[in-house]
Amino acid sequence: MPPLITPDEARQLGEMEDHAGIEALVERAWRARLEQFGDSTDLCSLVNAKSGGCAEDCGFCAQSRFAEAETPMHAMMEPEQILEHARAAEAAGAHRFCMVTQGQGLSKRDFDRILEGARLVAEHTNLKRCASVGHMSVGRAKALREAGIQRVHHNVETSSSYYDEVTTTVRYEGRLRTIDAVREAGLETCVGGILNLGETRAQRVEMAFELAEINPTSVPINMLNPRPGTKFGDREYMDPWEAVKWIAIFRLILPEALFRLCGGRVENLGELQQLAVKAGINGVMMGNFLTTLGNEPQEDREMFEQLGLNIGRQPDNASNPRPDNRSGWFSGETPDVVEELLQDPAPAEPVGLNVRLWDPSTQLRFRPKRSVSARPDGASNKVPVA
Repeated sequence: MPPLITPDEARQLGEMEDHAGIEALVERAWRARLEQFGDSTDLCSLVNAKSGGCAEDCGFCAQSRFAEAETPMHAMMEPEQILEHARAAEAAGAHRFCMVTQGQGLSKRDFDRILEGARLVAEHTNLKRCASVGHMSVGRAKALREAGIQRVHHNVETSSSYYDEVTTTVRYEGRLRTIDAVREAGLETCVGGILNLGETRAQRVEMAFELAEINPTSVPINMLNPRPGTKFGDREYMDPWEAVKWIAIFRLILPEALFRLCGGRVENLGELQQLAVKAGINGVMMGNFLTTLGNEPQEDREMFEQLGLNIGRQPDNASNPRPDNRSGWFSGETPDVVEELLQDPAPAEPVGLNVRLWDPSTQLRFRPKRSVSARPDGASNKVPVA
């Protein structure tokens, strides 16, 4: 489906600042979302399967070896640990689980652990399965598919014209090649970016239409959560009404994509998170993010239910059948005891469900860097001004 608005219209909407106008825009985006997806939702959860020590210079990221921020560290998880986090995500009501690693590629040993983790999650849960493991070849993408991964996440981060301000060590064209490899392997694509990196409003429109050309299955929307000691560490949070406005504009430019709110939503949107959902969102990243904390899962479920949306497990977003994760590929059903538990407020007998979501505040070691190399782009790392 082509965009519902033109670039000129998007730029005009982007200049709007009055709240009444933004609320009218949200209603328009809400209708577009309901027309395409009805009341269905697609709730994700992730685990940071390998953290810290990244060789790239992305200006928003505390994991970069060029950042002066304390580095969140742990080695690649064992497959059984990945499964433990997946089970907790399913118990919390997530529909989808993503295995995320730092950097732009994995060693053979670490990649094999991701493959085994994917097999375990496919065998032992009803979750849809995603991976975010950096650049890859068609061969690696096919290996992910054979292990049970169904969607691969690989952001472009920002518009092509602003990209070099965000990173100089990861080329924009390389990101596009990975997205092409993922699609060639028969996998769904998850491609989005981060708002408030210093881009202009016109560059936000540019990014949205570039995403429309890529035509990903899923578009994660992040908002910068400035990390002290990074290139963008002194930026202020985005105005929540501005953020809501851009979510609605992106929805009208990409009417068929699955939109999800991810990193920075709690800090930037605050009490407007539900209005942001109404602006065209299909789901959120439930629980915690790579190195920061999010909402409680119950808060997220209630946020969608209050809008009349269905948080139950169901056919895949009103389009594809839900996959039978134990025996099939995008077809069939499997019993879902977790859903039954969530729907029964007073079970006849106590049920032993231990929900231990990924928690970066306790499961990551944060340590100062002994030395920090100069950023390749010559920029300085910054901290907020008191």
